[in-house]
Amino acid sequence: MDTKPSKTKCSPLPPATRWVATATLSCALLLAACAGNPPTSELAVASQAVNAADTAGGTQYAPVEIRTARDKLVAAERALADKDYDKARQLAQQAEWDARVAERKAQAEKVQRALQDAQQAVEELREETYRGLQ
Repeated sequence: MDTKPSKTKCSPLPPATRWVATATLSCALLLAACAGNPPTSELAVASQAVNAADTAGGTQYAPVEIRTARDKLVAAERALADKDYDKARQLAQQAEWDARVAERKAQAEKVQRALQDAQQAVEELREETYRGLQ
């Protein structure tokens, strides 16, 4: 007698249900992975941005913006120490943006002052030329 064990088939999930389950699980794992990683690179970028803004003259030409960037960077470092990585990441990104604004504002102010100096020099040259003609 040839008796083969009978194979009972379990009804598999429909393909759409499997896809949704797989996507949900993948998203959950991705979120868990992101939440667990310290935002060290974001803090480094924010710190570099604050330094660049300082170098550009942010303290002199954009004191409010550079102060805000520094405060947010300190708060991000505190959140990192407290292992509140989402908050640390968000604050680091905000600090970077504020520092970039401070840097651009400082650069624009320097250009504006250079333009004013050049206009004044041209005016002085005109006056000297006019006096020389009289």
